[in-house]
Amino acid sequence: MQNTKQKASTKQKLTIAAIFGAMGPGLLAALSGNDAGGIATYSSAGASYGYKMLWMLPVMTVLLIVTQETAARCGCVTGKGLASLIRERFGVRRSVLAMAALLIANTAVTISEFAGIASGLALFGVPASISVPLVALLVWMLTMSGSFQRIEKILLLVSCVFVTYIVAAFMAGPNWGEVAVDLVVPNIQNDPSYVSLVVATIGTTIAPFWMIFLAQNNVVDKNAGEDDIVLQRIDTVSGSIAADVIAGFIIITTGTVLFPAGVQISDAADAARALEPIAGQWSTVLFASGLVAASFLAACVLPGVTSSAICEAFGWERGADRSWDEAPVYRGIITAIIGISAVLVLMPGVDLFQIMMTSQVINGVLLPVVLVFQVVIAADRHIMGGNRNGRVWNVLTWATIGVITVLTVVMFVLQAMGYSA
Repeated sequence: MQNTKQKASTKQKLTIAAIFGAMGPGLLAALSGNDAGGIATYSSAGASYGYKMLWMLPVMTVLLIVTQETAARCGCVTGKGLASLIRERFGVRRSVLAMAALLIANTAVTISEFAGIASGLALFGVPASISVPLVALLVWMLTMSGSFQRIEKILLLVSCVFVTYIVAAFMAGPNWGEVAVDLVVPNIQNDPSYVSLVVATIGTTIAPFWMIFLAQNNVVDKNAGEDDIVLQRIDTVSGSIAADVIAGFIIITTGTVLFPAGVQISDAADAARALEPIAGQWSTVLFASGLVAASFLAACVLPGVTSSAICEAFGWERGADRSWDEAPVYRGIITAIIGISAVLVLMPGVDLFQIMMTSQVINGVLLPVVLVFQVVIAADRHIMGGNRNGRVWNVLTWATIGVITVLTVVMFVLQAMGYSA
C-alpha cells in the first residue's frame, strides 16, 4: 500500500513538473495574436459598446482552441511543421501560393507591429526615429540568438506584461455584475457598424493564419512527440484561454472608462491617451506598456515563423540554432522582414493603415484554405494514425472554417458598403 501511494505521489509530481515544462508554444502562439491591431480592436469594442461584446469571448476561445490544438497535435505526431505537410499532401504548387501569401501578409503585419511600438513608446516621450531602429535591432538580435529555448523564455517573460491590462481593468472599477451578464448573454444589434466590429473582434483573434504555423512549428522545435500530446493540449487550451482573458480585460477597461464618456478611438495609442484624463496617468502607463510589449512580442515572432515555414516548405535549412553558413535563407528572410518593416514605418507618407488592411484581406482569404489543408491532414489516417481527428473534432473544425468564411464574406461586404471597425 505504501509503495502504491509513493508511486502515485511520484507520478503526480512528475505530471505537474511535465505540465509546467510543456508550457510555452501554445501560450506564445495565442498571446502573439493580441498584437497592436488586436488591442486596437478590443479597445474600440469597449469604447463603442461598453461590455456588450464580451459574449464573443467564449466563442472566440472555442474557435482558437480548435485550430491551435489541431496544429500542436499534428506537430507532435509528425515531427513536421504545417508547411512541410502541405507540400507533401497537396504538392509544391499549392505550397508556393501559400508561402507567397504568408510572406506578404506577415511582412505587412510586422510593419504594423513596429508602428505599434513607435506609437506606444511615443506616449513615453520616445520619438520613432529612436525607438524603431533600437527595437528593430533588439528584435533582430533576439531572433538570431541561436537558442530556441532562450528565445521562448524571453518572449514568455515579455508576455507577463499583459498583466497590466488586468490591473488597468480593476483600477477602472467596472460593474462586475454587468460584466458577468454580458459575458454569458449574447447581445446582437441590428447595426452595420456593430456587426463590422463583431467580425473584426473575432477575426483579430483567430484570423492570422500564421498562428497555426507558429503553434505547430514551436511544438516541432521543442521536439515534442506523441507522448506529449496531452501536455501540449493543456498548453494550447490554457494559452487560448489566457489570450481571450486578456482581450476581455481590455474591453472591460475601455468599456468602463471610455464608453460612458462617449470617447471614440481609432487605434491602441488613442485608447491609452484617452484613459489619462478620465482614469488617471497610471491607466495610460499600464495600457501603453501593454501595447509596446504586445507589439514587441509579435514583431519577434512573425519574422521567425514566416522564414521557418518558407524554408521548411522548400527543404532549406532553418532554425534559430543554425548559423549564417548553415541557414543563409532562413536568417536572410528574417533580416529582410525586420529591416523592411522598420524602414517603411520611418518613411514619411507611407499609408500604414492601407498596409494593415491589405494584410487583413490576405489573412481573411487564405485562412479558410489553410484550415482546409489542416483538417484534411489531421483526419488522414496515413499521416496521423490513431491520433487523427475524431468525428466530433472534425465537426468542430469544419464549423470553425464555416464561421470564419462567413465572417470574411461579411467583412468584405461591410467594407464595400463603407463600414469599418
